[in-house]
Amino acid sequence: MAEPFPPVAPYAHGLLEVGDGNRIYWETSGNPQGKAALWVHGGPGSGGRRGARTMFDPEVFRIVLFDQRGCGESLPHASDPSVSLDHNTTDHLIADMERLREHLGIERWLLYGGSWGSTLILAYAERYPERVSEIVIAGVTMTRPDEIDWLYHGVGRLLPGPWETFRDTVPEPDRDGDLVAAYDRLVNSPDEAVRVNAARAWCAWEDAVIAHEVLGSPGYYSDKSDEALMAFVRICARYFGHAGWLEDGQLLRDAHRLAGIPAVLIHGRLDLGSPLKSAWELSKAWPDAELKVIDDSGHTGSPTLRAAVLEAIARFGKQGR
Repeated sequence: MAEPFPPVAPYAHGLLEVGDGNRIYWETSGNPQGKAALWVHGGPGSGGRRGARTMFDPEVFRIVLFDQRGCGESLPHASDPSVSLDHNTTDHLIADMERLREHLGIERWLLYGGSWGSTLILAYAERYPERVSEIVIAGVTMTRPDEIDWLYHGVGRLLPGPWETFRDTVPEPDRDGDLVAAYDRLVNSPDEAVRVNAARAWCAWEDAVIAHEVLGSPGYYSDKSDEALMAFVRICARYFGHAGWLEDGQLLRDAHRLAGIPAVLIHGRLDLGSPLKSAWELSKAWPDAELKVIDDSGHTGSPTLRAAVLEAIARFGKQGR
């Protein structure tokens, strides 16, 4: 089974001014003359985990990582309640990716990511298809209203205890309404104790949804510093409260714009938070995309899923720039 490559340090990094007072952290590692590949992290608001570098052969790829607005090492950081998120939307992130590509002098790049990262990859690729050479997605989401409703309400049918705890963190009048919107209000409360309690409850629910994934990373969402956790939940609640600023079904409707872009969609059959249906529907609408269903994987992966990602990236690496 394919194994990740040894860790490699970046040879360049910086903070790129992207407007509205935001600076996004970026770094490059691997081969400066190699095939450009961008890791697009999830969340939204998780920050780019640096271990993603090891998914790429450093002799073949020019590996680019960045932290989306407000998280990771990007500034200002959304953990600070005084930091406005008014200029933190999907359109802003798409523009940031394009500005980063131009800043680094890259003509086209392979895009790799999963979860929220797949939504952002698809939105960027449909906006700038000529800038994308290939796509590898591990965990397909399109941030449609029904996907959001499933994650924060519907899947509670399978996890009634943890879901009731998640729901009951919200004040009584709001418990029967939009829980995501209610959490958005809580994590922006002037009361620090309210903000912290809500952020921890959100991540406890996210962890409950992946707790069965013994081959993946159970506990993934709460395994963050206090600052990273707060930024993650503030950004998540904002994005999901606005359905990612995407029209319902937009990414599926516009999948024809991806024609000619080779892709591998890799999805865990055991993914409770993002059921297989979205990956299935996308593969039907995108003939250039190959769907691989991993029977032993959930949302946070497994050795088999990781090997499938490594194989897909290596295959595209052999195709050159």
